[in-house]
Amino acid sequence: MAFADEYDFSELKNEAEQLVLQELGRQLGERDGDFCRCGDCVLDMAAMAFNSVKPIYRFSLLGSLYAAQAMGDAAYAETVKQAVAQAIAKVTANPSHD
Repeated sequence: MAFADEYDFSELKNEAEQLVLQELGRQLGERDGDFCRCGDCVLDMAAMAFNSVKPIYRFSLLGSLYAAQAMGDAAYAETVKQAVAQAIAKVTANPSHD
């Protein structure tokens, strides 16, 4: 039996993903059609931004309180904003297709 089969990891959540996706949607909504919005490019943007921000994992009520505090931090929000902007710029300059 594999290690992951021994425990229930379904409640383990990375709250940073929600913040990145919200910010990505906001920034893409503010831009004109000067870049590709295909699924591959948008997923590349999200993945790059996810890899650039500190994750905020939680699974319990106490973890939710910690995550809420971390997500409310202005410096963290700015980090997410910059990571998303950089990901959009990089994928726009180098789309994963012709």
